[in-house]
Amino acid sequence: MIDRAYRLLLPKRRTSCAVFSSPHSGRRYPASFLARVRLDIAQLRSSEDAFVDELVGSAPKRGAPLLAATFSRSYIDLNRAAHELDPAVVHGAPKTGLNARLTAGLGVIPRVVAEGREIMDGKITLFEAESRIARGYRPYHNCLSRLLMDTRDRFGMAILFDCHSMPSVARKVALPCGGVMPDIVLGDRYGSSCANWLYDAVHAAFSEAGFVVARNAPFAGGHITQAYGQPAQNIHALQIEIDRGLYMDEAKLLPHAGFEVTRSRLAQVIVQLVALDGGTQTLAAE
Repeated sequence: MIDRAYRLLLPKRRTSCAVFSSPHSGRRYPASFLARVRLDIAQLRSSEDAFVDELVGSAPKRGAPLLAATFSRSYIDLNRAAHELDPAVVHGAPKTGLNARLTAGLGVIPRVVAEGREIMDGKITLFEAESRIARGYRPYHNCLSRLLMDTRDRFGMAILFDCHSMPSVARKVALPCGGVMPDIVLGDRYGSSCANWLYDAVHAAFSEAGFVVARNAPFAGGHITQAYGQPAQNIHALQIEIDRGLYMDEAKLLPHAGFEVTRSRLAQVIVQLVALDGGTQTLAAE
């Protein structure tokens, strides 16, 4: 299924309670947006989770849906709350409720991309901001919410794997894993967004595939993980951050020789992730 705001790739047969999302891999830059920005495409793309949707693209073949954004993160950030409007970007946005993300220019309508580069001069109207949210944000989240509710109804539980990428430099502020910087950072909002058995199983799956794994540092999970992770309601959410250096030239924004190797290793992990059920379901019988 293709909506202007997302691509939803469904398996021929649902056999898993897992749902995969890639909210920051969108590569769509509306012409009206590009006409107003001060940065070129390469600079705008520096905030993309480039190619993440392709890296986890085997999920539908393994019985789990994959939801991927089409709009770019610099146009609309799906991993923020809809009300996180930056007064420095949007005329009429309330100045109350400022948080660290807004102060840093990382609201639902971002002010900056990577390295703190300002996206545009001046502000947009509140009407334009609300139009972006209606056009690019609400359809994605409505689809994700329906997917999780339908999955829980069908299997008794839903597991959201929210997939992202991290700049290699970010690994330097992660807690060293035995003196080695991590390839993967798993974010469970410090234990609040998913059950411990799930975190342990995912950590083991990545480790068995040869990845070095860290927990919650420097990324503990964003709005999506926090909003949808409700373990008491049998909906679990875990953010997965993949080191970009494993698969792409970060300066040129192009896959390098490690791309296929990384995708193959992740496909091995996905085989295990789609089989997780906490011992409560026999998914193969569905």
